Amino acid sequence: MSILFISDLHLDEARPHIVDLYTKLLGGGAREADALYILGDLFESWVGDDDDSALTARVAQATRALRDSGVPVYFMHGNRDFLLGEDYAVRAGMTLLPDPTLIKIAGERVLLMHGDTLCTDDIEYQKFRTLVRDPDWQRQFLAKPLAERRAFATHARGESRKHTAMAKPEIMDVNPAAVAAAMRAHGVRRMIHGHTHRPATHRFDLDGHSVERIVLGDWYEQDSVLRLT
Repeated sequence: MSILFISDLHLDEARPHIVDLYTKLLGGGAREADALYILGDLFESWVGDDDDSALTARVAQATRALRDSGVPVYFMHGNRDFLLGEDYAVRAGMTLLPDPTLIKIAGERVLLMHGDTLCTDDIEYQKFRTLVRDPDWQRQFLAKPLAERRAFATHARGESRKHTAMAKPEIMDVNPAAVAAAMRAHGVRRMIHGHTHRPATHRFDLDGHSVERIVLGDWYEQDSVLRLT
């Protein structure tokens, strides 16, 4: 058994070498896996399933090829690609997952999350998240012309970079109480998430039990894959 987990690839036409690393993984090592889980932010931004860029077409083709080879691909929305819908998921051969999702690995319950909902100290981001996850907001946004949506995404990325640069480092990470609450609510001893770009394995005591939180790495400079065997 071999299950792969990745997140925070932030695929973008401006970084073609990262796109190459993703397609290389899907055409190579991932073919030997039992499943691939993408836990959010596969793309740097997503403005709608009608995006006709060469990037979205290439990613869909490579991902679909992996699924067609017999390896199921599961996708969970991130904070950058939360608008990715069923139409594109079908094109790419991906199964959409809610955030959070519980799976079983060798009989053990494992909690999967993107991770942004755990960063409860970042009040401004949580307000923004609530706004853009509202179904009415999303319908109105997706009804706009594609060019207007792309311009909005460019502006939003700029504002995000400003917020990250100005915010205190500690509020950009998960809140320990939020982590504990999520693990208790789902009755798990292992959690896997991305978002923070701080890859690590955290082991700690929770209610008398030894538990584990695995944080996936980003793909800004290189690939980063968690393989559970």
